[in-house]
Amino acid sequence: MRKLAILLLWIFLTLSEKSIPCTTAVISGKATPDGRSMIWKLRDTDDLENCFRYFNDGEYSYIGLVNSGDMKGENVWGGSNSAGFAIMNSASYNVNENDTTSLKDREGIFMKLALQTCASLQDFEKLLNEYPKPRGLAAHFGVIDARGGAVFYEVNNYTWTKFDANAASEGYVIRTNYSETGTPDSGYGFIRRQTAEKIFAEAKRMNRLNYQTIVQEFTRCFYHPVFGLDYREKYETSTPETVFIASDDLLTRHSSSSSIIVQSIKKGESPDMSTIWAQVGFPGTCIAIPLWVRGGKNLLQLVQYEESIKNSPLNYFASLWKKEAYPIGRSDGYHYLKVPVLVNSQNNGYIQRIEQLEKYIFAWTDEKLTSWRSMLPQASELETFYEQLDETVSGFYGK
Repeated sequence: MRKLAILLLWIFLTLSEKSIPCTTAVISGKATPDGRSMIWKLRDTDDLENCFRYFNDGEYSYIGLVNSGDMKGENVWGGSNSAGFAIMNSASYNVNENDTTSLKDREGIFMKLALQTCASLQDFEKLLNEYPKPRGLAAHFGVIDARGGAVFYEVNNYTWTKFDANAASEGYVIRTNYSETGTPDSGYGFIRRQTAEKIFAEAKRMNRLNYQTIVQEFTRCFYHPVFGLDYREKYETSTPETVFIASDDLLTRHSSSSSIIVQSIKKGESPDMSTIWAQVGFPGTCIAIPLWVRGGKNLLQLVQYEESIKNSPLNYFASLWKKEAYPIGRSDGYHYLKVPVLVNSQNNGYIQRIEQLEKYIFAWTDEKLTSWRSMLPQASELETFYEQLDETVSGFYGK
């Protein structure tokens, strides 16, 4: 009986760990067409209800991705601040393995502190060095700053190691859920890492490693490297025998709650104008929309917490469509994605419809940014743009 209890506990812990991985990247400006560095986090978590919040509770104001149920905003899972410093993370499951320290899972608290207090990579490294040990951290922190810095830090309870995207031959660094400095062949996300390396290399070779490609091709990538199959291409160009696939090893799967990209400023631009591209819900059913710290507390209503639904409206809308893509509600049904709901040969899947509107939003935003980068907008201008986006996107979801 005792052995059975131990086995069940091990299974529970294993499944719990597997349910909260992420796919992430830090991209140097030397790898992007416009010379702007970026960070990207495709978030996987058990907390599927997410929102964005504006905070003014530190040395720097900032916008952060938070769980909708985190009413106090104690944990931030990615964001950017008024100094042009931005951060995100992915969990690492092959460090601290023999550490008996009970303190753990402090990544969200730590990133909030970094956004409150850091303006540069140097500030962040100082924070890492001075933070009390054991840190309660097992993660990769992707960081960019207004000076062009673009670095991944592999961090455990006592040490940290720096991986500089500017020094990498590819111009980017990718992490899933195992550290290069951790126990070899341990952790999670090896198949996702293989996919990410493939699509990043292809985009870099074609000079298309930009935010548009990340939103529309990376966060909605259905390529499986073990089988060598691109399910998105297959379902867009034919009618396969089955409508379902097992999605657990895809970049985006049932546990994918949101995605955040932060695109840096260039020299001479205002640091509070780094652009956050926010997908606050399941990327297969959620439109990406832009945010800026300069706009202050009046973010788009769609990404803010709304008391009546205990969630952000856009996450809520996306979750309704997601249920159609994962319609098997009982038992292990969440493993199986009904692909034609998202993409199909009739070109009317949710992804296909979303991407048409996104292209309009991308062009609209780029036009605004061209003007704003030469003449800074007032917060009221950004608020007006947010209101227009709110109306456009709400109309798209039929609300």
